[in-house]
Amino acid sequence: MGRRVVAARLLPGLGALVGRLLGRADETPPKTPRRVNPDAVVDCAVYVNGRREPGRPHYADAYARTRRDRDTFVWLGLHEPGAAVMAAVGRVFGFDELLVAQALTDGHRPAVQRHGEVTLLVARTAGYVAHAELTASSEVVDTGDMMVFLGDRFVVTVRHGAVGALSTVREEIQRRPAVLAEGPWAVAYAVTDRMVDLYLEVAAHLEHDLELVEESVFAPDRHADIQHIYQLKREVVEFRRAVLPLAEPMRALVAGRDGGPPPGLRRWFVDVEGRLARAVDRVAAYDELLTSIVQSRLAQLAVEQNNDMRKIAAWAAIAATQTAVAGVYGMNFAHMPELTWKYGYPAALLVMATAAVTLYRLFRRTGWL
Repeated sequence: MGRRVVAARLLPGLGALVGRLLGRADETPPKTPRRVNPDAVVDCAVYVNGRREPGRPHYADAYARTRRDRDTFVWLGLHEPGAAVMAAVGRVFGFDELLVAQALTDGHRPAVQRHGEVTLLVARTAGYVAHAELTASSEVVDTGDMMVFLGDRFVVTVRHGAVGALSTVREEIQRRPAVLAEGPWAVAYAVTDRMVDLYLEVAAHLEHDLELVEESVFAPDRHADIQHIYQLKREVVEFRRAVLPLAEPMRALVAGRDGGPPPGLRRWFVDVEGRLARAVDRVAAYDELLTSIVQSRLAQLAVEQNNDMRKIAAWAAIAATQTAVAGVYGMNFAHMPELTWKYGYPAALLVMATAAVTLYRLFRRTGWL
């Protein structure tokens, strides 16, 4: 009798427990919401043995994946990120406050800096701005900033400005898995290689502009405006500020100071340094040539002004003879020669005309007129 009472009491409770368990089994487990990269992220990819994994994961998930697997790194590309985005990226990849602050600003001088386990490579981007003709306000060269943050398992590129997009760089380096297998420094090589290519392209366009300016300055009609030449010189100086300072960081990378690229990539950086030296030489030559052109044009303007002054002085001398004769005969004295002479007036006009013609021929012979 006692066992029946206990069973009657236990059966409803067991039934309710079984029902709850069966109900939970029928429920679909909640899905974890997929994280989406912010708008400042241009691309994010995980590379395994030099080959890109499918998809475009969130940068935090991608970096977590690289920390679990060997021969893996993540490449995160950012374009003008905001403070909140850059702070979040810094927390994931271990950037200190200084690195985050540098990534948010532009105008940095090209350099290679070591911050703990992170290496920062700064370069300037450059692009040629096509224009129908050179004016006093023409923009010829557009520059920007490129910062490459390198770690053991990641590379973060931060770009400021409209020029220097890295989509083609990513496509080209992904077709070279043997190079990309060298790790994050392979991306640094691809970025610097692209920057130097842009420098050489801009230098070629500037050479054409310089030829046109040189022709206009030394042409017979000399229609070149000094303001146009000076504007081109300002653009060349801006381009020079982007190109020349990168030479020292590239030498440091090739020499392997403060870490630098692995030995397998060292020869590729040597090639980039060689082409960069060629770009530096060309930009320096353009700057010197423009300085000479500006000085030549200023000398031409001085000569033209001197010629104008000589012409004015010559015509003033011719006019002065007429004024002198007319002034003498306009004094109205009673006793003056030729006042009562019948041919006095024509004779005075003849003297004035003879003096004018004589002076004109004299000034023409000396080159004043």
